[in-house]
Amino acid sequence: MKNLLIFFTVLFSLIFLTSCQTVSNKIDKKTTEEQRELSKWLNQPESELKIVFGKPDRIDFKNKSKNRYYVYLSEKLKIKCERKFEIDSNNMIIGFSSKNCF
Repeated sequence: MKNLLIFFTVLFSLIFLTSCQTVSNKIDKKTTEEQRELSKWLNQPESELKIVFGKPDRIDFKNKSKNRYYVYLSEKLKIKCERKFEIDSNNMIIGFSSKNCF
């Protein structure tokens, strides 16, 4: 009886640890895909971004170089996604960041 209990405990532990690793791998894969997709926007004009993503939810001005940050917000499964694109004075996309977008 004790051996059976040990067997099921070990089996449950292995299944639990494997499933956690699987979820982590899926999140890493989706994050990599998100970064790859957003990197295609680098050195593209602001107008193209607005055509695809629409009007930004928020526009931030955070630095002295007069760059703007277009912020796009969305929500999926109660998880808030934020994509932020940095636009320079020539209206070109020079940077991006993404939080919780998978």
